[in-house]
Order: sequence, then C-alpha cells, then structure tokens
Amino acid sequence: MSEERAGTASVPSHVGRAHADTQPCVAYVMSRFPKLTETFVLDEILGLEARGIRVEVFPLWREHADVVHPEAKAVVDRAHFLPTLDLAILKDLLDALRLRPRVLLGTLWVLLKANWRSPRFLVGALAIFPKAVSFARRMQALGVDHVHAHFASHPAAAAFIVGRLAGLPWSFTAHGSDLHREQAMLAEKVAEATFVVAISEYNRRFILDRVDPSFADRVRIVHCGVEPERFVRAVSPAEVFEFACVGTLHAVKGQRTLIDACAGLERAGIDWRCHLVGDGPDRAALQERARALGLQDRIVFHGALERGGVREVLGGVDVSVAPSVPTQDGRREGIPVVLMEAAACALPLVGSRLSGIPELVRDGETGLLVDPGDVDGLVRALLRLAEDPELRRRLGAAARSLVEQEFSLARNVERLESAFFTEERAA
Repeated sequence: MSEERAGTASVPSHVGRAHADTQPCVAYVMSRFPKLTETFVLDEILGLEARGIRVEVFPLWREHADVVHPEAKAVVDRAHFLPTLDLAILKDLLDALRLRPRVLLGTLWVLLKANWRSPRFLVGALAIFPKAVSFARRMQALGVDHVHAHFASHPAAAAFIVGRLAGLPWSFTAHGSDLHREQAMLAEKVAEATFVVAISEYNRRFILDRVDPSFADRVRIVHCGVEPERFVRAVSPAEVFEFACVGTLHAVKGQRTLIDACAGLERAGIDWRCHLVGDGPDRAALQERARALGLQDRIVFHGALERGGVREVLGGVDVSVAPSVPTQDGRREGIPVVLMEAAACALPLVGSRLSGIPELVRDGETGLLVDPGDVDGLVRALLRLAEDPELRRRLGAAARSLVEQEFSLARNVERLESAFFTEERAA
C-alpha cells in the first residue's frame, strides 16, 4: 500500500499532536482483519474517516473468510498486512537493536517478566514482537499521531511495544474474553497507555479491581456503537412467533441453551421459529442437538451473513436473544453489538445476566434478563414475550431509544476522536 493517502479535511480544534495543516492520523491494531463478527472495529474506522481522520490499519493476522462485509473490502486493500517474520522485519528488528538497544531489550524483558506464568500468552507475545517492532517504524514513517488497539490481549501488547519504540501515545479497548480469560500484563498496559477504553461499566470496574486505583481517571467508558438509522423493521410480525440469535456458533454465545429452551416452547404448544445466524466450531453439534429434539424444521441455521443479511433477518423477527454463558476456559461476552443492532430495529431483547449485557438489556425496560444457562428461565421469558405483543412493542421502543441515546456510533466515535487527540494526557 502507498504510504500516502489522498484526502485532506478540516482538523478539529482539539487536535493535539496533529498539526493544524495536516490530516490527523490514527493507527488501528487488531488481532484479525477483516473479521465478520467484529463489525465494531470496521465501523469505528469508517466513522473516524468520515470525521476527517486518516486511519492506518495494522492487523496482527489476516483473516481469510468466505463472507466479508462489503464496506470492509476497501479497507482490506489498504491495510498493512505483514508476515510474522521476513527479511524486511528482520532488518527493522536489527536496526532497532542497533539504534535503541536499551529500549528494545527493556521492552522484551517486560514481556518476558509479565507473561512467564502464562505460557500461551507469552508465546503469542514473542511471536508478534518482531512484527510490532516493524509496525513502529512504519507508523513513524506514515506520520501516525496515535495508536489504538482493539482487545486487551495481543493487540494491546503490540501497541505497548510500538509506544515504547516509536514514542507514540497509545490506547486500547477491552471487550470480553480478551479481558476475562487472562490478565497477563494488564497492569503494565494500563500504566503505560494514554487511556483505556472499557466498553461497559462492568469492564471498567473489572479493570480497576486489578490495577492501581490511581489509574481510575485513565479508564473511560466508550461503548461500541451502531447507526440506528440503518436498522428498521422490514416486515410486520406474522402469526408465528419468531426470534433470532446472531453470533459465532460457539459455546460462549449460549446457542445450546437456546435450542434446549426451544424444546420448552414446543411443549408449550405455541407456533414459533428460531433463526440462528452465524457459523463456527459448534455448528454441527448444534444441528445435531436440534435434530435430537425433533426441532430441525423449527430452527433455521442461516450460516454466516454479511451485515445486510443480518439486518434482513432482524427486521423480520419479533425478539432478539443473546443467551450468553461464561465458558470453562474463561471466555465471556462484553456487550454483543448484535443486541445494539436488534435494539435499533426496535426489537425487545432477551439477554443473560452477565458482564455488561444488563447495561443494554435493562430488565423490564428494554428487554428481559435471565441467568446464564437457565433453560427454564429462558423459556419463561420467551413465552411471556410471545403472549404479549404490547409488551414487545413497549420494550422494543425503549430499546431503540436507549441505542439512540447511548449506543450511537456517531456519538461514541466523537468521544474516541476527542480522546485520541486531546492535549490533556493522563499521567
């Protein structure tokens, strides 16, 4: 990709490191790109660019997928995909060792010391170290003003390395499993980051419980967001009670709980249909579970869909369900963006009483909460909504209003822009 991108824009008055006569630039670091389920990363990038910010994309790995959101294709074409190691990266590593040996070796020592009790994370951190060193050189050449990583795990570790070697301010967003599975190096990252984004109050409290309380002002809540105007109810509800669960087919999403709850709906004698949107490692097992319960004709497996297809499904159902559960290996949801998308469709929400989900699914206000893995509780919630169209309407309207007020992409991108470029840096 060319190191120059066309386009200039007016610069916000609060821009700090960026000069008034140049386009401010942010580098985004993420684990994989373009990842179908991480629309929040793509939307932030596009939202910042719409506000006149140049965004350089530095994925740790390239995601190869059969389905890609149309909006992602142009970003993919200009992203900085680097191999784990090649001659150019090796040269950057040797140059850094020659020019800044104490910084380079000191950073490597921090990685070793902070991660030695977590072999899995340590191996990953060492694997990305040469690439992150090369990122630092490239970001300097591109005139990057701020580095932002999505996920508290290896992307934040890469930003940590870049920050030390390039002297650039950096930050990271903590979501769900990336924060809860392991906290290796979390304290070091928070201590050196310019600021930290928590997507929920739950995540903010979780972080502050594990780091020095003096960093409280550094950890900020900025929600992921959606564009409510892009979501509408496409059709009028039919006689059949229809509900959708959108997400990777993985244990953490709780689709097994939902399928078992569907058996309860069948016993209750109502006319229903369940839509499962997404793909993943549990697809075959979930399909077999549906067949074992005799529900294969009632449960529709749509597979992976780009966002237009997701909007179409959400527009034609009565309820959106997120039956998330924590897994034995520590995986845990943050606030599923698909619930925001469903709320933007004015759908009532059913979600688990888990992590930050209750901050969006407010019990009796925007939806109904159930305990994680509680099949009977999920059956009761779905039956209540199936039998009460007025309740669905009231909850759905409130969900839409909440998204407009607190989970709007435009509002939260503006908050990020201000955080990236303000002159007042946290100590």
